[in-house]
Formats: sequence, C-alpha cells, structure tokens
Amino acid sequence: MKKLASLTLILAASAAALNAQAQDKVLNLYSARHYQTDEAMYDNFTKTTGIKINRVDADDAGIVARLRAEGAASPADVILLVDAARMASADSQGLFQPFKSAKLDAAIPANLRADATKDGVTWTGFSTRARVIVYDPLRVKAADVATYEQLADPKLKGLVCTRSGSHPYNLSLFSTVVERLGDAKGEAWLKGVVDNMARAPKGGDTDQIKAVASGECGVALTNTYYLARLIKSDKPDERSAMEKVRVVFPNQGTSGTHVNIAGAAMAKHAKNRDNAIVFMEYLASPFAQDYFANGNNEFPAAKGLKIANPAITAMGGDNFKAEQIPLGVVAKNMTKVQQMMDRVGYK
Repeated sequence: MKKLASLTLILAASAAALNAQAQDKVLNLYSARHYQTDEAMYDNFTKTTGIKINRVDADDAGIVARLRAEGAASPADVILLVDAARMASADSQGLFQPFKSAKLDAAIPANLRADATKDGVTWTGFSTRARVIVYDPLRVKAADVATYEQLADPKLKGLVCTRSGSHPYNLSLFSTVVERLGDAKGEAWLKGVVDNMARAPKGGDTDQIKAVASGECGVALTNTYYLARLIKSDKPDERSAMEKVRVVFPNQGTSGTHVNIAGAAMAKHAKNRDNAIVFMEYLASPFAQDYFANGNNEFPAAKGLKIANPAITAMGGDNFKAEQIPLGVVAKNMTKVQQMMDRVGYK
C-alpha cells in the first residue's frame, strides 16, 4: 500500500509539473487589433519562443466589458487596445497591473507609456499615429491651419468638421491641448472650435476627409492611417477624394504634432506574467514593429526605427516633429476635458 501511495504521489507530482510546463508555454491575449499582417507577427513569436498564443478578438469596449465580467477568473495575460484614452480608461477601472522591463524602458520612449511608479508601468505604446489636419486648398490656406490653435480662429468660421468630441481620438488630442494651454485657455479654445463648425460633429475620420473633399467642410481632423487607406484604396472615388484635399502636420514650429498609440497592458489577473513580458518585449523588436506599424499604416513606437510605407511618405509623414507631452499625463486630463466639452456644447 505504501508503494502504491508513493507511486500515486509521484504520478500526481509529475502531472502537476507537466501542467505547469504546459502553462509556461501559453499566452492568453485579448486584442482589439484586427489586421491580417499581425498573424505573421504572432506566428513568428510562437516559432521563436515556443509560447502558444490563445487570442480573443473584440473591439476595445467589448474587451473591457469582458475583463470586468470575468474578474479574477479572467485568463487574460496581455491586453491590446487602440488609443491612450481607452488604455487610461481601462487602467482607471483597475483592469491592469504594473510590470517592469529594462528592454521596454530602453526601446519605448517614456512619453508613450503610462506614468511610471515604483512598481513599473501599467501600459505602453507599440505603434503611433498622428492626428493631423486636412483642408480644402480652394477655400483655406495652409498657413491658416498650421496649428491646432488656429482651429478656433474666427477666420475658419463655418469651415471646421470633426467626429464626436468625446471620441477617444479627439479626447486624447484635446486633453493634450489643454495640458499645453492651461484650463482657461484650453476651454476657450474648445469653444472657438465649436463656434467654427460647419455642422454638428458626426461620422468617423474617413467621413471628415470625404466631407472636405466634397466641399461640405473646409477643414477637418483625422488620424494619418485613414489618409493612408484612401491613398492605397482601389476605389476611384476614394483616391479622387485624396486628390482634392491637402494635409498639414500641425505645430511643426512649436510643440509638434499630437501622436497617439496602439498599446499593450498586462491584465490584472495574468497567470503567465513572464510570458506576458516576453511577448511585450517582442512587440518592441524591429521585426514586430514593422508588422505592428504597417498592418495599419502607423509609425513604429520603438526608438530609432523607420518604416518604408509609400502612403505615409506621400502625405509627408515620414519625418515630422512629434509632440513630447507624456500620454500618461494627458490621460489624467480626460475627465476634466470632457466636462469642458459639455460646457461649451461640443457634442
């Protein structure tokens, strides 16, 4: 009986060891990115490390809702979201945990990460996109839209179009402007933008570009990757729209153009912490940065890296001055800025 009991214990221990070993080779990823080019990046990670990726795809809101519903039972290790506003919102709900990585500290600029604490950071960017101004050259001069501040100039009255001010893309930009100008001037600027609108905010970034091309608007805001998509489009009407608009990377003579991120975080209840860090370090590698950025016509976040993307080059975005205000600082302004928008009637 003693031998049988000993054998049972040995088998149980072996099973536990094998189970632990199996877990060591797994990463559970919740991703809001849906680009076919990312598949090759994930496959290469598994081939290189032996770590299998189990992926759940959903939009940002769906991922956040799932994490909240799963609570401590969530299997998620790494979360991929789009936009610093969304990262900050999920972080404020306690869905992430801090982590440390010397490799990431060296590769990713500090302004593209959450504020650092003694325990590390809770999220970090891995690709960036610029929020630029498009304008109708028949109605607007480039010099009149050289800065974000000029969007509130009465000279542009009846010409400005945007998507909802509360959309994360705009909320991140506006929070940055308020950080630079201060609360009073920032709110006055938002009021000026509202006063200059050609119509109530609606649609997405592509709709703003097309509205400028059609003459409905004279000026609009968009992320660069929407422009790149239209430049690369096989639809004649979309290519035609791009021929009718011009692009400005704002504030090149001052603070630089606002950039936002697609980024990653370690889930609050991650079971495979070591694998999560290995994966995020991999995302900062030159190989992954190329896939991560080109999959959505973005820019690498890692220092010193460039991508060869003809559409980005065509819009003049392969060498621009980017704003350096930390996105972690900007994230803290978002609730305040939303209240400002409510007061000035920015829908």
